[in-house]
This record gives sequence, structure tokens and C-alpha cells, in this order.
Amino acid sequence: MVNLFEQLPNRKGTRSVKWDMVKQIYGAHDVQPMWVADMDLEIAQPIKEALKKVIDHGVFGYSYTDDKTDNSIKKWLLTKHDWEINSTSLLYSAGVLEIIHMTVLTYTKPKDKILIQTPVYHPFQSIIKNHQRELVTNSLLLNNGHYTIDFEDLELKFRTGVKLFIFCSPHNPVGRVWKTDELTRVAELAHKYNVMLISDEIHADLVYPGVKHIPIGSLDTPIKNKIITCMAPTKTFNLAGLQVAYAIIPDKTIRTTIYQAFETHGRTMLNTLGITALEAAYEHGFNWLAQLIELLVENLRIVNETFKNRDEVNVIQPEGTYLIWLDFRKSGLTHKQLTLFMQEEAKIGLNSGATFGDEGKGFMRMNIASPTSYVLEGVEKICQALDRIKTPQL
Repeated sequence: MVNLFEQLPNRKGTRSVKWDMVKQIYGAHDVQPMWVADMDLEIAQPIKEALKKVIDHGVFGYSYTDDKTDNSIKKWLLTKHDWEINSTSLLYSAGVLEIIHMTVLTYTKPKDKILIQTPVYHPFQSIIKNHQRELVTNSLLLNNGHYTIDFEDLELKFRTGVKLFIFCSPHNPVGRVWKTDELTRVAELAHKYNVMLISDEIHADLVYPGVKHIPIGSLDTPIKNKIITCMAPTKTFNLAGLQVAYAIIPDKTIRTTIYQAFETHGRTMLNTLGITALEAAYEHGFNWLAQLIELLVENLRIVNETFKNRDEVNVIQPEGTYLIWLDFRKSGLTHKQLTLFMQEEAKIGLNSGATFGDEGKGFMRMNIASPTSYVLEGVEKICQALDRIKTPQL
């Protein structure tokens, strides 16, 4: 197996949200965390070395991005995604969600309609509600363990006056990597109904063999230059705590307007170490990422093999991300019972599917970006707990 990722790093006592907030979130210290979307894996050595060089310098004043930063991104997007962009299209931010916040504030007003495709990454809902916008949902269709877009419903919703569509590609939590025809139709409908499109593509690099992520902004569509594509090295290279992201916005007016919103809120400067990590990751992270994909393939195999004969759980096969969407609707448990079962009986900390929308009830999200032995331990705990509730002890 992948030697690079055999050891589980000790993250306890590091202010890790995933590990040090277990009791606060799940009610007990002995719950195995497999929830929040960061990795229990050490970062690539070239990134460590680049960060160490900056730390050894010993001065952490104000920093800015320059041609080196731009070119690192341009090279990465061209190599990984066959997408050639112009440096002037780039807008930097501490995070993808921050870009979405600023877009919502800039291009919508209170009570405007914003659409998301549920079940979907739950902060999308929070952003819409917290800014007093109207939440509109286009439920994904699940047939034979495969999710697709309900385009008929999407068009009906667009007709009601939707102003902004927050698109998730690859999709979190269901793991779909949208195909060209799906992306093209999404863009064409957005153009037809004058809906602004912002695409969260933070998981773009995390796809399984035989699958290719296609940035929606790279396609030749009527709104190609007006799409806001959000990306970052943070999910790919386990750098979330360094807070660095960027948007590709070809339209100068849109880009300038959103940047002015960043200025208004005093959010125009990046973390010095984040800039360094981005450049090192995109210049020297190819081998590390290849090994990570091998690990995810093996971990997914373990999950499938362990659950394959269990009627109570169905593994929705991901095309991308390191997040596994588990369907427990045949377990006989209500969603509330399922949540308590995971915490109290299986002692596993997963993301409750209901947080991703009503369509997620009966589902749980599992993070498999950990050493294989850790993933195996987690899925075996679930199986053992299912056996216990099927055959109660006398």
C-alpha cells in the first residue's frame, strides 16, 4: 500500500476541530472522528520545506501575491484540467466560502432568490439565510445509487426569478463529477434565465481513476466569461488551516465589483504561509497527490468490501472527493435514531446527512482521507454495532 500514508498523525491537543472538539460535538471522548473535511495525513514534503524556509527567515510582515503565485495556478490548471486562464482573471481570498459571501452581498439583495442543489454542502444554506436571501432548492435525483440533476425542475425554479445559483462541482456530499453535457446544460439554463453562476470547485483535483473534472468555466458556453469559479489547494493538499483560495472571473466588471466588496470588508490580504504553501503545492505536489489518489482508491475498496453484504447500508459510489455518502435508509432507523446509533453505539463521528438538506435524511457522510487501517477500524465498528442492534444481548 501507500507507505507515505501508513501512520496516523497524533492531532489531539493541536486545536484540531476534527479531533479536539469530539466531546463537544458528539458528547463523548471515545468517538472516532471521521467527519469534517480535512485529512489525517501529513502534507507533502516540498510544502513543509517551503514553509520551513519562510519560518526560518523569521519575519512575518505583510505579503502579497505576484506573478509567481499567478503562474503556479495557471500551470496547475493547464496541467490538471486543460484550462488556460489569464492572470488578470484571478481574485484571491482566504477561502471559497468568503468568495461566495462577497458574491451574495454584491449581486443580490435581501429576499432575492438563490438556488442550491440539495443535498449539498451545508454552509451554502447558512450563507443564504444569514444574508436574508430566499433559499430555493433543486433536489438531485437518486436512481440506482447514482445522482443526476433534475433539469426540468431546475428550469422551473430559474423561471421564478432566481438571481444566483451556487453550484457544487465536484459535488459534496454525493461525490458526483459532472459531465460535459450536464455542465453545458447548467450554463445554458443560467444564461437563458439571466442567473449568475458561482461554481465551488474546491474538490476539483480529487477525482478517481477514469474520471475527469471539467471546470464549468472552461467550456465554450454563452456565459463562459461571467462564471465565477472558486478553487483552492486546501482540500487537495490538506492546507485548510492556512486559508488560501482564489476565484477565476474573466469578466473585469464582475471581478472588480467583487474585489471592491472585499475591500469594503477589509479582506484583501492573504496569510503569508498560505501563499507559500499554494505555490509549493502547485509546483511540487504532483507525486504526493498521485499517492493520495491511490490511498483513496484503496480506502474506498475497503469501505465497499466491508459493507457489500449489509442490507442496512448502501455506499453511493463517489467519482470525486474523499467523502463517502452512506445510505442507511434500509436500516429501519429513523434519522434521529441513526444519528444516536453512530455516536452512542458505533462510536463513530460522521456528518449527519440531514445537515445537507432534507434529502439527506437517512444518510451519513464519511471522510476516508486517513490511513487505511483507520478507515477499516471505523467501518468495522459500524458493522459490529449493526450486528448488536440486530441481535440484542439478553
